[in-house]
Amino acid sequence: MSQPVVTRERLAAARVLVVGDAMLDRYWFGAVERISPEAPVPVVKVNREEERLGGAANVALNAKTLGAQTTLLTVVGQDEPAKKLQQLLEQKGVKTLLGHDPQLYTIVKLRIIGRSQQLIRIDFENAPDHEVLAEMIPEFEKALAVHDVVLFSDYGKGGLEHIPRMIELARKAGKPVLVDPKGSDYERYAGATTITPNRAELAQVIGNWSNEAQLHERAEALRRKLRLDSLVLTRSEEGMSVFDAKGETRFHAQAREVFDVTGAGDTVIATLAAMLACGLSVQEAVPVANKAGGLAVGKFGNATLTYEELFA
Repeated sequence: MSQPVVTRERLAAARVLVVGDAMLDRYWFGAVERISPEAPVPVVKVNREEERLGGAANVALNAKTLGAQTTLLTVVGQDEPAKKLQQLLEQKGVKTLLGHDPQLYTIVKLRIIGRSQQLIRIDFENAPDHEVLAEMIPEFEKALAVHDVVLFSDYGKGGLEHIPRMIELARKAGKPVLVDPKGSDYERYAGATTITPNRAELAQVIGNWSNEAQLHERAEALRRKLRLDSLVLTRSEEGMSVFDAKGETRFHAQAREVFDVTGAGDTVIATLAAMLACGLSVQEAVPVANKAGGLAVGKFGNATLTYEELFA
């Protein structure tokens, strides 16, 4: 199936609502010239720092960078990373519906880079002891009316405890619902339009498969059980598969040099959501998302794509 071309004007009218776990990605870059005398570890002399949007915030940024109108609904802490996250979102033109919880640490992932390689990642976060999105349901309902597609970006950080209720509300409002899933409990996503697990994530739920026939049987059983219109499996170098009522459709990956797979899944589902918001079907949107994933792995870190890159 050939890739459809969406006009820039059509994309600019598309409205995507992203809901999920937002994060702040910090990068410390430096030179590695010696090994520490204290322990057998490299000493990194930091000479540059960068801060980027991560998690659901990066998904929203991907949709916005492509050209769609994008809103991020999430809950963050009342701390310095939350302020920085909001500042970056504003700079990038992503609209926000942010809840602030004083008991929550805004998630930060710090990556230390030496000689163009990631040496270590340090995570700052805490598990919420209560349902942090509970007070955001009214804002979510209002946002449904002015968006074309809802994308749930689940990173398993506790921010989507109310996802069954939100999926129900979105479907009642007639909005397509995409979910980037996490964990082994996919019952929470029942009733969504589409879920987009990768191979490892799907294997957590249906078990490892020994052949394509077994994969098809199990994926279809899961799709029916969860009442999904389709299940989109991202398969890295093998491309993508769509399982729906018509069976399985394979989309082979476009051969590209892989530099960094970080954030490629974010690019894929954001592109998929933007295309659905433009009125494309899942079958029409997947080839575009497949190309986007291939382009994303050729960039460093949580990369985004422009309209020109995707439709050149």
